[in-house]
Amino acid sequence: MVFARRYPARPYHAAHAEELMTESYDVHPSKIFWHSRRGMLELDLLLVPFTREAFENLSLEDKLLYRDFLAEEDQDLWAWLMKRAEPSEARFHPMIDQILAHKVAST
Repeated sequence: MVFARRYPARPYHAAHAEELMTESYDVHPSKIFWHSRRGMLELDLLLVPFTREAFENLSLEDKLLYRDFLAEEDQDLWAWLMKRAEPSEARFHPMIDQILAHKVAST
């Protein structure tokens, strides 16, 4: 038995390549936005504007790094962003610097 598609297949266009890649790596902007909303207001004030205003312009590598950064505990993120502690992984340093630079630039 052959089933007909309910909707026509979406043709592949190079413009959709980035969108397809971000979906496959689970860095879709709407998902990242909701993961950026934390249990601490202080973190929300840093992460939500960064996600809204800067996330789309990041490279795929940086988007993946930000996704991994968001997987950490709130207390750790806060300590790292306030420079009170060193990140558990050195690869988070550039992301922390980008988030803080965005905050400074937006004020």
